[in-house]
Amino acid sequence: MRRAADRLLRTAKRSSVGRLCTARSSAVNPNRSQKFAGFRSVSSFSKNHGPFQTFQSAMYLRQLSAAAIVSIVASGLWYYRKEPDHKRELADSPTTTRGLPYSTPFVPGQPFGQIEPQLMTLRSTVAKDQSQRSPVVEDDRFFVQELASSGPIIKSAEVQSISPHAMLTPEEATQKLRHLQESYQVLRGRGVLRYDIVQLPSNNPIEDDHAEKLIETSSSVSLPDQTGDSTTSDWMFWSVFDGHGGWTTSAKLRQVLTSYVARELNATYKPTFTAHSLVPPSAASVDAAIKQGFLKCDHDIVHESIIKAQKANTKSAAADLLGPALSGSCALLSFYDSHSKDFRVACTGDSRAVLGRLNPNGTWTAQPLSEDQTGGTPSEMARLRAEHPGEPNVVAHGRILGNLEPSRAFGDAHYKWARDIQDMVKKNWFGRSPLTLLKTPPYVTAEPVVTTTRVMPEKGDFVVLATDGLWEMLTNEEVVGLVGRWLEENPVNSKTTSSASSSWTRSFLGSKARSDVLLPVNRLQEEIGQPGQRSPIRRQQWDITAGDERFVVEDKNAATHLVRNALGGRDRDMVCGLLTLPSPYSRRYRDDLTVEVIFFGEAQPCGDVVPNVEASAPGTARPKL
Repeated sequence: MRRAADRLLRTAKRSSVGRLCTARSSAVNPNRSQKFAGFRSVSSFSKNHGPFQTFQSAMYLRQLSAAAIVSIVASGLWYYRKEPDHKRELADSPTTTRGLPYSTPFVPGQPFGQIEPQLMTLRSTVAKDQSQRSPVVEDDRFFVQELASSGPIIKSAEVQSISPHAMLTPEEATQKLRHLQESYQVLRGRGVLRYDIVQLPSNNPIEDDHAEKLIETSSSVSLPDQTGDSTTSDWMFWSVFDGHGGWTTSAKLRQVLTSYVARELNATYKPTFTAHSLVPPSAASVDAAIKQGFLKCDHDIVHESIIKAQKANTKSAAADLLGPALSGSCALLSFYDSHSKDFRVACTGDSRAVLGRLNPNGTWTAQPLSEDQTGGTPSEMARLRAEHPGEPNVVAHGRILGNLEPSRAFGDAHYKWARDIQDMVKKNWFGRSPLTLLKTPPYVTAEPVVTTTRVMPEKGDFVVLATDGLWEMLTNEEVVGLVGRWLEENPVNSKTTSSASSSWTRSFLGSKARSDVLLPVNRLQEEIGQPGQRSPIRRQQWDITAGDERFVVEDKNAATHLVRNALGGRDRDMVCGLLTLPSPYSRRYRDDLTVEVIFFGEAQPCGDVVPNVEASAPGTARPKL
């Protein structure tokens, strides 16, 4: 009897699962590929998304025996654990929002136990905020209009099955590394030649994000030349965002932070040039404008969201409005003015920017453009203790109030709201109790530290922007040396690259074998150590012996080249192993990675910003309109 009942349960379960799978497969594109195509105009380097579909599986209960009903319930639980009920593709809308740039899902081979990943879209349905504005340039005017990206916050995630993962092959590892790479050639003749981008998720969805935008300023905000005639210039922005505690804050910054900063810069530059003065705004006033843009953006995220949530007075609206406030994100924004050649870096948190500059002997020097801002940075510890006297635990174990590592960040409202606000949020909507050590908030600020560097396109300078996931694995000198080695095999500026290669060879007496091993970089600062910059912590975890022989050059995208070597380089077993680990287990061994490499150089203007197809993932590179 028991055997017959077991057979009935198994038969009914297989039948139920079959119906579920049939309903599910009929609603999904049979080729299982989802494309997110379309680019914005030259004024904004990012992508829109294709239409989304919603599909649901359905079960119809009929008159079945008790055993059959039990089996259907069991199969439903199995299916619930196997995959979510709802999957959506991104909506094709006129907004400037951009989730992860998946063009086609990463599909490894089909070893036992490995299933093709699928995409699920996470979206916040907050209503449009009519107070948000975006910079626009037309003819002789620089003004702002409604910011289309103030709509829903969207990000894509892979749907992973709960099953054993077979080790990726080197070919599959390379495919995964290059899945989110992008490269663009800047043919405007204004000091920038190219920039490369790559992302590698560890969290699912990735908590990192990035944004790139180019604004061609009109004569009303451009510096007049010696004859008194105004000339246009390019304002170029590159940003990386390192989220924590969720993805919503970094996604929000990707949508709006550049516009906040551009609006403040416009207000600073325009009065000066309207008067036809040959004197540009002071460096201090430009820095102050960038800081003001950061602070206004964070104020709207953290404090204005509370006011809007109270007006809406529903938990659903509160979840949408308060999401970016409750999670957090570091931000690293760079601003390049093509007229002055000034390259400003605004850092909030522990992402990092490093400049590479060519020396006369053919080696490169690494110059940090930012300082890590954490509870373990001496300058940040001193600032916090001065702002919160009588609170010995304002920094404990290198963390703010013993919990949060970055000392500057967007969002993180639990370190900024007063206790009564946090109690109200918890009572009316949701949330957690205030931190025990909370006494005199705010403890965390979004105000950035701004540095300014005059780049030298004639020397072939380059800048690397990356979230802390890269700097946990490589030093500044290794990163600059790796890009220098990459340039020897992938010329971006032929003049400076040829000079670097020949000088490097001569400096080592023509020893090809030796030059193939050592990175062409000045190691002095690495030996001395950089104040305020942490050393790579993953080396000890991975038991890696420092040495340039572990590095390789296998990628056409400079950012992907850095990530490959950060994960092991020549040690293919380590690279494959670290890329095989699924989320969330991979987070124990590596963080999300977002890397951008910007190449400067001199060239004649012959176009606009165009995709570099050979260094971009298939389907992601499309002409800029």
